[in-house]
Amino acid sequence: MPSAHAAPARFRPGGMLLVVTGPSGAGKGTLVDRLLVARPECRFAVSATTRPRRETETDGVEYEFVTQDEFDRRREAGWFLEYAEVHDHCYGTPAKFVDDVIAAGDVAVLDVDVQGGASVRAKRPDAVTVFIWPPSIEALERRLRGRATDSDETIQRRLGNAPGELAQYVHYDYLIVNDELEQATDRLVAIVDAERARVSRLRVDAESPAGTEGPRA
Repeated sequence: MPSAHAAPARFRPGGMLLVVTGPSGAGKGTLVDRLLVARPECRFAVSATTRPRRETETDGVEYEFVTQDEFDRRREAGWFLEYAEVHDHCYGTPAKFVDDVIAAGDVAVLDVDVQGGASVRAKRPDAVTVFIWPPSIEALERRLRGRATDSDETIQRRLGNAPGELAQYVHYDYLIVNDELEQATDRLVAIVDAERARVSRLRVDAESPAGTEGPRA
């Protein structure tokens, strides 16, 4: 037991993996962008993809756009924490980046499709998982069409997959209905703050006064 007169210990949160998932058009990318601004300790894991780059995207920011041959090479070399083929294109999350961010005590943030979310949950049960739910299928279609980046065929395929993807929410830790952007952002930030404050993740700061004790795992 610490002495009654000991100076209080200073704690810092340990690193963690945050997985944000939802059907295409649910707005998870926008929420992740806002989280990164609100909480600088959150660091986005840029996935590699064989999908063509959209006009609004920058290589290395939203995704790293690679050829199928390069993707296959990385997969065979064990670069990916998870990888999946979604809507006829491949996506993979860099394992080393995630591990390095967590080791540094920060939050590695993944914005992945529902299939990718399932893969990460299977490999990393310690991950904090959040499912983003659209207000309605109609709202989902409006968002997909409103961003004007996909063909009608692609939109229809994604809408056709949406009911099955939405049914997967039961496997996640948290659900956020993205019906009002500010409120949805506040909920995501609150989830990160609460998870970072878990006693099991706290670590005693190296500069804490001698003789103090931190929480035990």
